[in-house]
Amino acid sequence: MAAPLEVVVSSDSSSQLWNCTVFDLHSGSSLLSYRGGNSSARTLTVLSGSTSCPLSSDQLQQKIVCPGVVTCLTASPNGLFLATGVAEAIYLWEVSTGKLLAVLSRHYQDVTCLKFTDDTSHFVSGAKDNMALVWSLSSVIQLDSNHVPEPRHVLSRHTLPITDLHCGLMGPQARVATASLDQTVKVWELSSGEMLLSVLFDVAIMSVTLDPSEYFLFCGGSDGNIFQVSLCSQTITRDKQFQSGDDGNQVFKGHRNLVTCLSVSMDGILLLSGSHDETVRLWDIQSKQSIRCLTHKGPVTNAVIMLAPANMFLPDSRPALPLPRFSRHVHGSEGDASESGELCVRLGLYTQEEDETYLQKAAKLNSLMNAVTDKSVFGDGENTKVRVAELEEEVQTLKKVNKDLYDFSTQLLTKPT
Repeated sequence: MAAPLEVVVSSDSSSQLWNCTVFDLHSGSSLLSYRGGNSSARTLTVLSGSTSCPLSSDQLQQKIVCPGVVTCLTASPNGLFLATGVAEAIYLWEVSTGKLLAVLSRHYQDVTCLKFTDDTSHFVSGAKDNMALVWSLSSVIQLDSNHVPEPRHVLSRHTLPITDLHCGLMGPQARVATASLDQTVKVWELSSGEMLLSVLFDVAIMSVTLDPSEYFLFCGGSDGNIFQVSLCSQTITRDKQFQSGDDGNQVFKGHRNLVTCLSVSMDGILLLSGSHDETVRLWDIQSKQSIRCLTHKGPVTNAVIMLAPANMFLPDSRPALPLPRFSRHVHGSEGDASESGELCVRLGLYTQEEDETYLQKAAKLNSLMNAVTDKSVFGDGENTKVRVAELEEEVQTLKKVNKDLYDFSTQLLTKPT
C-alpha cells in the first residue's frame, strides 16, 4: 500500500495508550503511535528538515529541560527554529546548533499559542493578557547582545484571554485569525497590524483556522459547535454578529463538549476537529456531515491534518544531521565559545565556499531595513529631499492603482447575476 499523502496526528490528555498517534486521513486506520510523556493543548509539533528524527520509531530522541511548564510549542516550517511558551516568556532555539537565541518577555501573563508564518519570516504569540504580538524573526535573532527585541505589532483589541490563533499564507502579507474567551474571532493584516474583521458569537471560542484558499473561517466553540464564517460575503462590515444561514455562515453540530483544535485538509474539502468529548471528528465541509469519528481515551488536546513526512514510514531512515542538545541559557551569556571550549560548526549542503551564516544574513538584512527607515542610505542634503519626493510620488501612484483595482473588484463581485 502506498504511503498516504496527508495524515491525522492527534493526542489526548490521558496518554493511557500513547502520547500521540497517526491516522490515515481517508480510512481512519491507525498507522503509528508514539509512547511516553503527555502532550497538552498547543504543544504538539512536527520538526521538518535535515535534523528531523526518524518518525517511524517511537523511541525518545531527546528531552529538553525547560525552566517551567511548557504552555505552547511550535516549529518553523523550514525546520530551522523551535519556539516554546513558558509562563509569560517565549524561548526561541536554533535547531541545527541547539542554541537558545532569545528569551522574549513582552507578555504579562501565560503565553497560550504560538504560530510561524509559512515563510518563517515572522511568528505570532497569543496570551492570557488579551494580546497577540507579531514578531519579526530577523529582529529577534540579531547578533547584538545589547539589542532588546520588540514586537513589530501589538494586536490588542481582545478583552479576554486569547485561546488560539492561525496564520494564513503569503508570509509577511498573510492574514492572522485570533480567537478569544470574549466570544469574538478577529482577522488581522500581518503587515500593518490592522484589524480587518471582528465576528461576535454567543459562546467563547476555543479554536480557529482558515481553509487554504481563505474563503472560510472555522471557529470551535465552548458549546461543542463549529461555526463556519464566509469571508467572501457581499455584506462587508468590519464588525459583525454571527448568524447561521446568513451569507454562507453554517454550523457543524456533533461534539458534546468544547472544541479544542481545528484543521483543514490541503484541498479544502475536509475539516478535522478535536474536542473534550474524547473524539476527533472528520467533516465534509460542503455537506456539513461528520464522515468519521476517532475515539480517544481522554479529552483531545491536539489534532492536525499534515503532509506525511518522507521518513514517517521508513523504518531505516536516519536524520541527515544529528539533533544537538538544546541549551538552557541564551547564546553568548556565558562567555565566548573559545573560553568554554565549544566549537561551532555550521554545515551547509552542496556548498563549496564559505558563506555567511543564517544569523549573519538576517542581521545584515535587518540593518539595511533600519537604514532605509532612517533614510540614511540616500545621503544628506538635496539628494535626500529629491529621493524622498520621488518615493512619495511613487507611493501616491501605487495608492491610486490600488484604489482603482479595489473599485473594479468591488463592482465585479457585487454585479447582479
